Amino acid sequence: MSMFSTGILVLTSPLHSLRIAPVLSSAAQLVERTLYVHLHPGLNLSGGGQPRPVFIPPAVDLCSLITRLYSNAADVCAHLDVRVLLTNINPPSGISGPFPTPQFLSHPPEVLLTDFPLQDPTQSHQVTQCLQGYAGRCYACRPGLPSVLLHSEMAAQQEDSVVEENQPEDGKPLEMYPDVVVGGTFDRLHGAHKTLLNMSCLLATRRFLIGVCDQGMLKKKVLKELIEPYDLRVEKIQEFLRDVKPSLQVEIVPLGDPLGVSVVDPLLRCIVVSEETRKGGEAVNRKRIENGLPALVLHEIQLLKDAHHSETEEEKISSSSLRSRLLGTLLIPPKDTPHLPLRPYVIGLTGGSGSGKSSVAKRLEKLGAVCIDCDKLGHQVYETGTAAYQRVVDEFGSDILNEDKSINRRILGKKVFGKQERLKALTDIVWPEIALLVKDVISQAREQGKDVCVLDAAVLLEAGWTDMVHEVWVTIIPEEEAVSRITKRDNVSPEDALHRLRSQGSDAQRLEHANVVLSTLWEPEVTQKQVLKAWNLLQKRMQQRRGEL
Repeated sequence: MSMFSTGILVLTSPLHSLRIAPVLSSAAQLVERTLYVHLHPGLNLSGGGQPRPVFIPPAVDLCSLITRLYSNAADVCAHLDVRVLLTNINPPSGISGPFPTPQFLSHPPEVLLTDFPLQDPTQSHQVTQCLQGYAGRCYACRPGLPSVLLHSEMAAQQEDSVVEENQPEDGKPLEMYPDVVVGGTFDRLHGAHKTLLNMSCLLATRRFLIGVCDQGMLKKKVLKELIEPYDLRVEKIQEFLRDVKPSLQVEIVPLGDPLGVSVVDPLLRCIVVSEETRKGGEAVNRKRIENGLPALVLHEIQLLKDAHHSETEEEKISSSSLRSRLLGTLLIPPKDTPHLPLRPYVIGLTGGSGSGKSSVAKRLEKLGAVCIDCDKLGHQVYETGTAAYQRVVDEFGSDILNEDKSINRRILGKKVFGKQERLKALTDIVWPEIALLVKDVISQAREQGKDVCVLDAAVLLEAGWTDMVHEVWVTIIPEEEAVSRITKRDNVSPEDALHRLRSQGSDAQRLEHANVVLSTLWEPEVTQKQVLKAWNLLQKRMQQRRGEL
């Protein structure tokens, strides 16, 4: 059967006996992007007549099910954007049914799925018709959507999977609150975030307040350079919540300190935390009491384990682990370069001082790339008799010369340091000459039948050399680590190292152009794994591009 972009999965099994992993595995064979999950335990799709959606009472076992759903999704179908819908949970006062009109979803569904067990194969058509009618009452679906009964697929999945134990029933009503608050980074919205947001939606009857980390709260995050922009993170949360519980009043505010608005909002009654963030919730309550406000109920949810974590990653599902997995992968497609031959394929490698750029270049060279060291080429353009030599002397004076008439780059450096106009006068002379040398090396590599050249250039972007490369790769490390490395390497003070770093382009500017990002923050073995991943993926891209011609 063909794949669909978006689907709605209607779960009809009792909450305590639902086999989540086989259901999700079966659904993942048909849906490739967004999977909406609608809960209606006990729904009968073969009893004759058209079933109607009903409200499901919020209970403790519902919380457990939602946690299991997102946990299993992260394990068996991590590529899917799973969203558990709550419109039919906890009726708002004054509403007789959960769907007065069909709810519009952010991604229009293309297929309907259900775990409903078909007892009589002859009823298949009747069940799919009932499913279509039921889903159409709940959500805005185009008529005649393809419908798939997953029961037979699940049976096959269960044969190959570990049988889940029945969960103990706990129909105890869930305590709910008018106003609920949470805080977090919410970078690359994942299963743990969705669990937190879903639980908060279950608990909140009126308003849901969300503090999203911004600015100073991101400084100590691992690979903070790869954190999505604040506006994008907010947009993703808003879309998710519009789908999950559209009746809820949602407020999202920037979180500039650990406590944020939660310590001053008098209407709040509950804060949702995990075992990891419980101390933060307790700190919020201490401050609220200082401010003359009542303490919040701390509702604790469990952390989700990451079955795919590596030795250097956290055991829980976390954004930092997801960011680390981006290293070495293609973040944005390469630009069109019809003016460049496909062989050799040229990588422009850049990064700030101390970022490990040259060590990455050497690793790529060992894998077979031709490494072009622009710093060394820069030395060549200053040599006596070159095209740039006399122009530099004419521009900056003969006092930059050594006794043997060679250019003293230290004296020249002092003449341009901190003087933007003089620095530009110098780079206008030498950068074009370096570019000519680079092109010569690339031509030689082409004649030798080489496949890949790596242009190791700290000023790749500033010099405008991106028109010579097919892709831009950027090495990044935290500023404090770069300062430490420069201090040890060049025997300079931390202040001088920091000044040097900040006089260069920023990582944020480089990342705007980055197709691939690497980090040498960890042990050399970790760097090597990143480089190998990047290299192997590059080989696949090169093969694909050549196959398209």
